[in-house]
Amino acid sequence: MSDWLEIVGRSFFTLIVLFLLTKFLGKKQLSKLSYFEYIVGIIIGDIAGTLTMSKEANLFNGLTSLFIWAGASVVISIISLKNKKFRDIVEGKATVFIKDGKILEKNLRKERISTDELLEMLRKKDVFSASEVEFALLEADGELSILLKRDYRPVRPSELWLHLPEEKEPKSLIMDGDVMTEVLANIGKSEEWLQAKLKEKEVSIEEVYLAQLHSDGRLTLDYFDDAKPDT
Repeated sequence: MSDWLEIVGRSFFTLIVLFLLTKFLGKKQLSKLSYFEYIVGIIIGDIAGTLTMSKEANLFNGLTSLFIWAGASVVISIISLKNKKFRDIVEGKATVFIKDGKILEKNLRKERISTDELLEMLRKKDVFSASEVEFALLEADGELSILLKRDYRPVRPSELWLHLPEEKEPKSLIMDGDVMTEVLANIGKSEEWLQAKLKEKEVSIEEVYLAQLHSDGRLTLDYFDDAKPDT
């Protein structure tokens, strides 16, 4: 077998194995990584790259190593779920940066975060003044969580003593131009009802790319013709 065919074969096979391993590891592996998961990701990527490009690399040994590291990640995750102390060691703990409106400089130095970096993190949360923050902490995954002081928080309906109806997920009645008959049946509506609603808006089913029914009864439409205003 020529070199390029062998590389193609190894690449394709390794891709399939990595896809199956990622499915096995679960969605958490695709989101924010813990320290251990970060290390495992680097090692698995390095092994996969070596298997793909190096003819001298033993394919069986490489696959065995991949499964060992993936299995280790799963075992660590299971133990972390059952043991808080172990989870704190493997995944780390959150660090408070601002408490009662005051910046904790010692904690910043502990995490090797400068004041400029803290302000940048705040700006990414649409906060441009540290004085507006009541509480802020750096999560174990590196994300900054903040609680604004009461004067700077958005007003909630409950604070105005308003009892608004609960807002639920909108139901997609038409998707890609096709009527979702099962969705209509689940909400107790018929296709005739939908056609009547569309007739009120002077459109046909064939013109609609996406139609969604909201919890407040509104029907919003997105058309195949992008020049036509959405409703």
